[in-house]
Parts: sequence; C-alpha cells; structure tokens
Amino acid sequence: MTATRFPQLEPMAQLDWAEAVEQGLHLATAASPADARHAWIHRAPEHEVLARYRATCACSGFVPSPWWLRAVATGRLRCRDDGFRVEDRIHALLSKRPGWEYVPWAVDGESGFWEFLPSERGETGHRIPTSILLTDRHTGWIDVLAAHSAAPPEPVAVAGLAGLRARAGQFEALR
Repeated sequence: MTATRFPQLEPMAQLDWAEAVEQGLHLATAASPADARHAWIHRAPEHEVLARYRATCACSGFVPSPWWLRAVATGRLRCRDDGFRVEDRIHALLSKRPGWEYVPWAVDGESGFWEFLPSERGETGHRIPTSILLTDRHTGWIDVLAAHSAAPPEPVAVAGLAGLRARAGQFEALR
C-alpha cells in the first residue's frame, strides 16, 4: 500500500502582508483618510504591525506599505498616530479649498492622496491633475506632483502642513 502524499502548505510572507494591508470594500466610499483606515495595519497593535512589516521586508525586500509605516520603521516618525494626524490635517486644510478631492485608492498598501481637479484637462489639457502625495522620503511628509500627461514630473517636496498652507495657491495654479 502506498501512502498518499499531501502537499505541504507553508505561509508566504507576501501573502500574509497582502492580507495585512487589504482594505476591503470600505475603500470605495472613503471620503477622507480616516474613512480609509480599515486594514489590519491600521487597527492592530503598532508593535505587531512593525514586527510583521520588518519580517516581511526581511524575506521579500520592499513591500507595499503606507508612508507612515516606512517612516515609523526607520525611526523618522514617532508612531502611527502621528502619521494619521498628518493625513487628517492635510485633509482638513484641502477639504476647505475648492477643487481638491481625496482619492482613497492608490498603489496596494499605500495611503490615499488628493487631486486638484481643475488642473485636469485645463488650459494645457493634462490628463493627470496636480496631486498631493504623502511620502517618507523627507520629514515634511508631503510631495506635490504638477499636472501632467506623460511621465510624472519630479515631486516638489513641501515643508509640512505650514508649507502646504503657504504654497497651496501656487500649487493650484499648476495647470
């Protein structure tokens, strides 16, 4: 009698991480960053999120993740809640200005962003509007991409919320 061999299943770090960042159906209706925080990485104890993130990066290299998680993991941001505060303050500023819309969907695992809709198909006919993105590449945490149609331009680093508030009119003029 021959033994039946069953496949041995092992968890894959990438699949485990994909579940950790999965937003589910809530994302389509999110009108603000706070509305889009439904993934495990937003709710689980922060030390567990960091441990899983670091373990996945150790196995896979770069993994899709929100800007704040990368910043917390490198010690450049104190905690996840500080990242949430940055997102919420940007949203509070832009939601009071006409033309800005929050876009909750981004690359898998990334945070949402804001688009200045009047810059799309404006005078220059650009297909992609001026966008405000969150980043961990500098400690101002905010990048602006000017309206464009082809390859994206180099991001403009903004010095935090105060810098965004001071330059918002300039960014809205990028058409």
